[in-house]
Amino acid sequence: MNKPVSRSEEKRASILAAAKDLFSAQGFTAITMDQIAKAAGVSKQTVYSHFGNKDDLFAAAIEQKCIALMLPGKDLPDEVTAREALEMVAVRFTVLILSDDSIQVHRTCVSEALTNPEVSRIFYQTGPSKVIHDVSVILAELAQRGLLSIDDPHFAALQFLYMLHGEARMHKEYNIESNLTDEDIQKYTHSCIDMFLRAYAP
Repeated sequence: MNKPVSRSEEKRASILAAAKDLFSAQGFTAITMDQIAKAAGVSKQTVYSHFGNKDDLFAAAIEQKCIALMLPGKDLPDEVTAREALEMVAVRFTVLILSDDSIQVHRTCVSEALTNPEVSRIFYQTGPSKVIHDVSVILAELAQRGLLSIDDPHFAALQFLYMLHGEARMHKEYNIESNLTDEDIQKYTHSCIDMFLRAYAP
């Protein structure tokens, strides 16, 4: 039986949702804690009681998005194959990077990188860097089980994840109308997995 969500947890979730929407739509610098409180339907004091400052709130919003990936780390099923594990990572990661939220946050960080580099630093540490680490843990576990031959899991994770970005992500980033279908994206993803498995076959 699921534990009931407390009122405090509901408020925190509302604040995070409001912050994510506002940051995506208007950027980091333009948004105030007052605006976030109003959009969340709570007082500014409540926002500060959950998140000490705007930087912390931004980091929490990004971290929540990455948690949604639900990567298992070392807790892979005993019977899982290397291909199955990579497919799980690839599908979840592709959904994440092609989501409108992900694209908007990326644009926000790029647009503010020169004037407010702290925003980009927070995004990278709580977003991409965490995902890279989580995937490197999975690859290390697959190597430990003898399913892959990897000396540097972090380097291999970088290769795999950035290879997955592909043309679809580029179209999204630059707001280019794309005729790529879900089947095209799936085909590209599977080809990345095939290439990775050949490169790191035991």
